[in-house]
Amino acid sequence: MPTITLIGYRGTGKSTVAAALSRRLRCSWRDADTELEARIGCSITALVRDRGEAAFRREESVVLGELLTAFDGVLATGGGVVLAAANRDLLRSRGRPIIWLTAPADVIRGRLAADPTTPDRRPALAGSDPLAEVSAALAAREPLYRECADVAFDTAALATDEVVDRIVVWLRERPTGSAERGAPA
Repeated sequence: MPTITLIGYRGTGKSTVAAALSRRLRCSWRDADTELEARIGCSITALVRDRGEAAFRREESVVLGELLTAFDGVLATGGGVVLAAANRDLLRSRGRPIIWLTAPADVIRGRLAADPTTPDRRPALAGSDPLAEVSAALAAREPLYRECADVAFDTAALATDEVVDRIVVWLRERPTGSAERGAPA
């Protein structure tokens, strides 16, 4: 079971924070999207293009299940992993604590536009432009992230080390056990 699971929309810093947090906690980390690409032998964009979003979501669910069963460390999930009810159930039963990284749509669009890997690793799922779908996808996914999260941190104005500092403090101070789970901050 992972020590910590990070959820949130693409471009909120899950992979960056997972790497830094794992160094701080002296544990390993995995990026579910990278694991998925290694498993299928192509990029997520190619998978969606060639086999469709449904095939991608099925593969994403398989990888999530494998990681939540066999991996112990910090797990950065794919941004849409919460779309499937079974994935949300799996996250809540095996992925705790679950940390939701957030950022406003304009910040996410800016990060995605600045990332040269966006066209290859972040396919548009609602059209031809991954930047155009950010606001609508955030609105649709927010309740799903909230349903899973034990806590939320806005990454918009914080450096990675500051986000990690806040997570480490929260981990030390948090109540343990699912019965003590509070609403995301």
